[in-house]
Amino acid sequence: MPGPVLIAPDKFKGSLTAPEVADAVAAGLRRARPEVEVRSAPVADGGDGTVQAAVASGFVPVPVRVAGPVGEPVDTEIAVYDDTAVVELASASGLALLNPDELAPLAASSEGTGEAVLAALDAGARTVVLGVGGSACTDGGAGMLTVLGARVLDAAGNPLPPGGGPLVRVSSVDLSGLDPRVAEAEFVLASDVDNPLLGERGAAHVYGPQKGADPEQVRLLDEALANWARAVLAAGGRDVADQSGAGAAGGVGYGALAVLGARMRPGVDVVLELIGFDRQLDGAGLVVIGEGSLDEQTLHGKGPAGVAARARAAGVPVVAVAGRSELSPERLREAGIEAVYTLTEVEPDPQRCIRDAATLLPALGERIAENHL
Repeated sequence: MPGPVLIAPDKFKGSLTAPEVADAVAAGLRRARPEVEVRSAPVADGGDGTVQAAVASGFVPVPVRVAGPVGEPVDTEIAVYDDTAVVELASASGLALLNPDELAPLAASSEGTGEAVLAALDAGARTVVLGVGGSACTDGGAGMLTVLGARVLDAAGNPLPPGGGPLVRVSSVDLSGLDPRVAEAEFVLASDVDNPLLGERGAAHVYGPQKGADPEQVRLLDEALANWARAVLAAGGRDVADQSGAGAAGGVGYGALAVLGARMRPGVDVVLELIGFDRQLDGAGLVVIGEGSLDEQTLHGKGPAGVAARARAAGVPVVAVAGRSELSPERLREAGIEAVYTLTEVEPDPQRCIRDAATLLPALGERIAENHL
């Protein structure tokens, strides 16, 4: 009998969560080969879906109501296990929480992420994993830090309103009121973004436009972030504006590195450790990875590439399921992926693939069983 099959997909964005993908593929595998043991380990890369992956592996979901990117209440959750908590910026301060006509490049804030961090500390967390990606804000983490007790002041000593735009007027930052539990906790910044905070490769220039910023607003936000970094440094923060990852999530990476003392690590590596992936890989005969679209971006720090690398190092063959694949057979082999099974093979209509992925994926699971087990 073949060894267990480990299903470790990422989400199919806009269609299914990673746990839903895993369940659908598992249903097809079990239908074709009921005698084979199937293990499930949904993954993420530090962006949206990170809390879901942690919960699927045994973390406890803790509901939290926070302020969304433009202040509206958002119901989200953190994941807690023992003294470790996972906080996902995308579900608190994410771009996907806003409609296209609601984008607020100058006013959007990371306050909700700060409230989720507070909830993690309230839950007794001594290690806080901060998964960043998909943010709506370009505020350098000022909103997050304000919630945690920092004061961001103008020249008259008045608190600045939320958002990146007002930071153009920042005169001083007072960190003396930070929640004392911040100093006692270890923060892990889970991110694959290598941008610095400022300049042509910085948070405003690279990511501002997708958050609705026009060229003048991009220039203003970059100036505002430079002022913010000077004020944080003068207040005793770390000099990390040029560090890889400081530009992550509109500069929330900077706030975490400079003030929370966060240690940055590749998001997929952090998630794989959180879910005990290597333990589940032990003894497996096949690994199934997955993502909505397999493309060049997948191979650069995304969840499926991280899983494939771990499996290849352990000598376990890897196949993939996807909505579609843009990778050549050569690129797939280089990534350690033996074969790809796509929804477009069983349903040529892309809209149906997105809408009906849960009912189509079991057929791919059956094909994998027929060809690889």
